[in-house]
Amino acid sequence: MAPSRRHSRAIDGETASGTGMPRSRRVLLLVDFINPLRFEGAKDIADAAVEAARATARLRAQCHAEGACVIYVNDNFGQWRSDVQTLLRECRKAGGAAAELARLLPPAKADLLILKPRHSGFYATPLDLLLEQLGAKDLVIAGLATDYCVKCTAMDAYVRGYRVAVPADCTAAESEQRKEAALAWMKEALKARITPDRRARLGRS
Repeated sequence: MAPSRRHSRAIDGETASGTGMPRSRRVLLLVDFINPLRFEGAKDIADAAVEAARATARLRAQCHAEGACVIYVNDNFGQWRSDVQTLLRECRKAGGAAAELARLLPPAKADLLILKPRHSGFYATPLDLLLEQLGAKDLVIAGLATDYCVKCTAMDAYVRGYRVAVPADCTAAESEQRKEAALAWMKEALKARITPDRRARLGRS
């Protein structure tokens, strides 16, 4: 049985009543792109992560142009007092691919940020409440890694009634095989749209 779609209709660019935030039926979630890459397997994902960030930068520009909301859903890396500027500084200090990710995808002034303690962007965070206030129905999920945090976030989005799209070239995993397996599972189990970033039709209902 498919989950119910309990979320209210919204037109991108309108203001959510009482919140001061724009209404946005379509939302781009950027998962763990602000990342110092200090984990086992980081070397295996580094190059693919940078390529995914380049593609995502194009998609984010499209979102900004269309008035769709962009939300960074980022791991706090065990530092509950971290904020986005602290995370960015750590990534720049780390150098290499981590610094390049920070250069390619620094949050814009209009972008929102939620810190998460685990794999899913919904677990122990206010993401669902924020999306409800925005009037979101369609989520485009990009980020790292395809088979972990992106997959978990997509699954939690689906069971909450959101429609999910995952632009294939806007995600990365430690191997192409793991990425393709995760994308295939999301397409089959979550009915997610799997498309390249240039074909991620944010205006599609």
